[in-house]
Amino acid sequence: MLSVLCGQAYAQSNPANNPPSVEQLQKQLQQMQEEFRKQQELQRQQIQSLEQQLQQLKQSQTTITQEQQAIKQQTTAAPTNNADKTGDPIMDKPWRITDPIRVSKGAAFMDIGLVGTLAAGGSTANDLDDLQIGGHDPNQRGFTLQGLEANFSGAVDTYFRGNANVLFAIDGEGETFVELEEAWLESIALPGNFQIRAGQYLTEFGRINTQHPHSWSFVDAPLVSARFLGSDGLRNPGARLSWLAPTPWYTELFLGLQNSQGSTATGFRSDGGHSHGGEGAEGIPFSFRHADNNRGIKGFDDLLITPRLATSFNLTDNQTLLLGVSGAFGPNANGGGGENTRTEIFGADLTWKWRPENHSGGFPFVQFQTEAMMRKYGTGSFDWDEDADGLLADEDGDGNPDAGQLFDPATGLPAILAAEKLTDYGLYSQLSYGFRKGWVAGLRFDYVTGDVASYQTMGLLEPDGTGGFNGVFDKYRATRYRISPNLTWYPTEFSKIRLQYNYDDRTDFGIDHSVWLQFQFVLGAHAAHKF
Repeated sequence: MLSVLCGQAYAQSNPANNPPSVEQLQKQLQQMQEEFRKQQELQRQQIQSLEQQLQQLKQSQTTITQEQQAIKQQTTAAPTNNADKTGDPIMDKPWRITDPIRVSKGAAFMDIGLVGTLAAGGSTANDLDDLQIGGHDPNQRGFTLQGLEANFSGAVDTYFRGNANVLFAIDGEGETFVELEEAWLESIALPGNFQIRAGQYLTEFGRINTQHPHSWSFVDAPLVSARFLGSDGLRNPGARLSWLAPTPWYTELFLGLQNSQGSTATGFRSDGGHSHGGEGAEGIPFSFRHADNNRGIKGFDDLLITPRLATSFNLTDNQTLLLGVSGAFGPNANGGGGENTRTEIFGADLTWKWRPENHSGGFPFVQFQTEAMMRKYGTGSFDWDEDADGLLADEDGDGNPDAGQLFDPATGLPAILAAEKLTDYGLYSQLSYGFRKGWVAGLRFDYVTGDVASYQTMGLLEPDGTGGFNGVFDKYRATRYRISPNLTWYPTEFSKIRLQYNYDDRTDFGIDHSVWLQFQFVLGAHAAHKF
């Protein structure tokens, strides 16, 4: 087209008896190129406007999902004499490796998928349980089965869809365990852009907490989420209401109500530890007080409340920004519980992604993600003289106080701790660069710390079980940072290989180095990951 326009301009302005100069031709060419560019820009703007209108229309009709459309096609289709036809567009064609494994009957169907994640490597640390505090982090030298996750998802009927994730894994001591990560039912037909999810689900808090380990950009969990929200993430039975606001850009409000007890509610009515090792598994407990997690749910105040607001919009044609703020509020069982033993966690997250218009399969791209959290933790008063006899416990009867309890040298008696509120902070920031198709380089920085509490200034001692005493410090609130570069190769969309190095610096432990090689495979269907 450009050559034709140039030819026409040349013919009109240059008779045969007056040949143009080189400068004239270059000027004409530049003019035509500028006009052509303007036409392209105008068309691009028109296309962008139509795309935005289409996106807004899709957001306002989120209750009509792909599952509903498939179901409607099935239920309204004319009868057929071919008994082998199911009415399912996936089931009615030859199966390919990119298709889900689907079980279908009438208007309902279920897709089945399996994700396996294996890591190998080692560390200079002697206490890998305390170093790798995520429940699905590599937890031993040699090989770690981080998880074999079975996913079941599909349409229940025209009103609901369901999802379940069952994980099989092996802990650091070689013991196999099975856990139900999620099992929920979700509405797909409520008016007003409302949606309800009920069951066991990952709490809508920040970015990482709602993601399963296989979708992480790094081998292990960020320190702040593992320490504040739990090694397996914050999740429990409950219900969540969400509302998609009718704004020109994506804006969604979530409000969750869940049980607050158990190992999947770390920081609330749990024992203060982690469900599969890590900080808090053994020794002196979090905040030097035992937890009482047996009082059940007696009223609304015993539940966990979790609001979140998320919004996303395009900065330019090539850049997208997502912002979110989250909260988690509920009781804890520290020191036996009480009116002041409540936990408040506040979070803010930001995700930015750049990808050029001429990308191929999503590459190249640059993505930056960060989350910051603050935890306010109310502790109860606690007396280590649990027998009220003025002595430390001696369960084995050898005449020496048992380890795992605290002695106050200022009084010469078992320690008595007053109620107080603890404040902890943390963040992670990670950058991923997809520099060529299938290859991604990443870098993450982690940091966690806490304000010094009064119990940490008392000079408390712990019996060593042989008649002596050792000093103690609260490793569950201690300052720590970690730097983690990695490199990931995706041979296909169904597999990935990741190499990662961790530089860890922990108060009172020093510096440790770790190297992990991770391999992952996907079989069948799996839900799409959030941006």
